Amino acid sequence: MHVANRMRCVAGGLRRTVGLILGASAKRMHYSLFLLEHLAFSFILKGLGRPLTTRAPAIETASLTKRYGEVTAVDQLTLTVNAGEVFGFLGPNGSGKSTTMRMLLGLARPTSGVARVFGLDVRTRLAQVLRRTGALIESPNFYPFLSGRENLRVLADLTGVKRSRIDAVLETVDMTAAAGRRFNTYSMGMKQRIGLAAALLDDPELLILDEPANGLDPAGIVEMRTLMQNLRAEGHTVFVSSHVLHEVEAVCDRIAILNRGRIVAQGGVHELLSGADRVEVKVDQSDKAKSILQALPWVTGVTDEDDLLVVSAPLARSAEVTKALAEQALYPSIVRPRQESLERYFLELTGDAA
Repeated sequence: MHVANRMRCVAGGLRRTVGLILGASAKRMHYSLFLLEHLAFSFILKGLGRPLTTRAPAIETASLTKRYGEVTAVDQLTLTVNAGEVFGFLGPNGSGKSTTMRMLLGLARPTSGVARVFGLDVRTRLAQVLRRTGALIESPNFYPFLSGRENLRVLADLTGVKRSRIDAVLETVDMTAAAGRRFNTYSMGMKQRIGLAAALLDDPELLILDEPANGLDPAGIVEMRTLMQNLRAEGHTVFVSSHVLHEVEAVCDRIAILNRGRIVAQGGVHELLSGADRVEVKVDQSDKAKSILQALPWVTGVTDEDDLLVVSAPLARSAEVTKALAEQALYPSIVRPRQESLERYFLELTGDAA
């Protein structure tokens, strides 16, 4: 039987079975419909077996496009995420990040282009793709009247995962102490943690995380960074979107920046941030100094930023910047290399708030 038909059949059976086991009312079953269908699909995939690990990129897209009527949400997106790395997927709200992640998981159908996960075409090999992937997309949705631990137990039982994994993932996301509380009593950050625990339950090769730090306090954000570093050390691939740019800069090996559905930058974090040499200069009579510096043949630009002049010039010529100004009786109090940050780089490319 075709996988989609099998999924519908098993989903119907699971809805009836779990309803009997839990004594859930019709209203509660309505809340849980989405979860059950997701679990049914995972249950089917258990019989397919985990494919052998390959050296293919974890994620690869070519001219991937998604349109909703006249609106182009993702436009000719081409990127590569290497296996075993933490890859940051950045962009302003509405830039197409979540839509891209949904296409990678088969939750949205591309208008055109190709998306592959571990070399498998998402359109034709979705079952095998999902078998190797864990995901946290948007807000996690679980049974509100069950505890975090009970929700994970339902998920583990329906997908054939050993219950011993539950304690392990709860400890990983620091939710052991609160695991007995009902899901609908959790804060947003705690719900995110349970969602992440569910994504980790089957020990997937690839994790796709959409704003995993949403609702976390500063300590939780640091813990999330440590978790992603540990996952990388264990050989997992993490594809993560986030607005916490200083954390992305600290943990990600490479990034892509999306703006209005198109990639505007892609590469190693340090490579991108060191791509252009700039020198910061603080000096009196900044207008006069700006004219002097703009006239130098090896200076490609001078901009004002607060009380500084930012000079686009080779760092090796910093002393010549000082000399050029001193020859005109201008003596700078500061001449230093510009320390580029991901936040500043992001704003320059997108013109939007992080």
